[in-house]
Amino acid sequence: MKLYNTLTRQKEEFVPAKAGVVTMYSCGPTVYNFFHIGNARPFIVFDALRRYLRYRGYDVRFVQNFTDIDDKLISRANETGMTLAEVADTYIREYEIDARGLGIEPADVHPRVTENIDGIIEMVSALVEKDFAYEADGDVYYRTRAFEGYGKLSHQPLEDIEAGARVEVGERKENPMDFALWKRAKEGEPAWPSPWGMGRPGWHIECSVMANRFLGATIDIHSGGQDLIFPHHENEIAQSEAANGVPFARFWLHNGYINVDNQKMSKSKGNFFTVREAAKAFGYDAIRFFMLSAHYRSPINYSADILEQAAAGLSRIRNCLENLEFLSASARQDERETDRAFIDRLPSFREAFIERLDDDFNTADAVAVIFDLVREANAYAASDPSASGICAALAMLRELCGVIGVPADVKKDGGADQDERVEALIERRQKARTRKDFKEADAIRDELRAMGIVLEDTPAGVRWHRQNARER
Repeated sequence: MKLYNTLTRQKEEFVPAKAGVVTMYSCGPTVYNFFHIGNARPFIVFDALRRYLRYRGYDVRFVQNFTDIDDKLISRANETGMTLAEVADTYIREYEIDARGLGIEPADVHPRVTENIDGIIEMVSALVEKDFAYEADGDVYYRTRAFEGYGKLSHQPLEDIEAGARVEVGERKENPMDFALWKRAKEGEPAWPSPWGMGRPGWHIECSVMANRFLGATIDIHSGGQDLIFPHHENEIAQSEAANGVPFARFWLHNGYINVDNQKMSKSKGNFFTVREAAKAFGYDAIRFFMLSAHYRSPINYSADILEQAAAGLSRIRNCLENLEFLSASARQDERETDRAFIDRLPSFREAFIERLDDDFNTADAVAVIFDLVREANAYAASDPSASGICAALAMLRELCGVIGVPADVKKDGGADQDERVEALIERRQKARTRKDFKEADAIRDELRAMGIVLEDTPAGVRWHRQNARER
């Protein structure tokens, strides 16, 4: 498996430091609001990578943080009259709702900054002791000029970084490039005691400390959005490697940006959408499928038309699965040469799927393989298939979709309770048709349509599926 490493700007063979074990840290949300569709991309993409690494036999140890102390949380607490902890708890719960909807599995550990203050103070103290950091009237800054490799992730010469740096009012930096590790307490802000007085952590130090605590001084993969390369991830490297004396992360993975209707997403432009808002319009599953249908490093464009296309593509996969499930009960039991030939071809789809994902985790091409399988499975299903062939196609399609979390479970969106209600209504409709009460039968069909259920009357019985965006 090869992955593109931002650090070296090339694809490299991925081999974890410890055989069979992958340590992976991915930057999580700042929990002051609902997360937006730009945040959703790294959450979905690196959840899918984690799943794939597990499928390939690795024990993946995955950590994703919650930033629960920062200027935005403090502002939200002041606006709402809530405590900082109440703001964080509220939006961690909201994150969990949206993450669950998007099929994102919980990390092995979701550490919070406020639970790691002691570790942060310990690392900052070590950096001060080693002369990589200095105290200035209660603030502590990282001395970027002291770290020889500063700029190696973003591939920016130190002179260019310095030219673009500036000093904010009240800062007492030796150099404009230096960044805060610890901030002196301001009136009305949460603060913790430290060797430099009451204060709170800077932003960048948190991930260095939590990655080290839960995964070790050197990790296999650090991931996040492209916007985090500089300064956040650049500063993480400087802090961690200066404190620990070893490389921080062996592979750095970053996903591309999301534009909205071909424009950069921005609140000022009115094209800023939370996942919660987008899910109300298109469903969580369409959002996940949209994200996986592009290569993670490519920029992608979000629009209503593209989300509808994603929903329609997902429906193709789900309809194939549903058709195969429907036919499995009535397909013939004997196995012919044509059935055997079809079954023998199925592993080639797995091989092609793995080949695409092994090439820098190309989910776009892997999804294309799933569609190739759908096309061939549909053709087979229409040609007097055997039960063994149908079951083999079902198993392969479910396997490939499950590897990266393509949300192909046709029963997922409504839940078991609604499924039972749908089946009961269909049975009532069938009984009404048998006694030629077509008025009741049509009324039941209308009721199901209002629930978003589409019926198909076939010679083998009634099939149903949930309405997709193009059928609305």
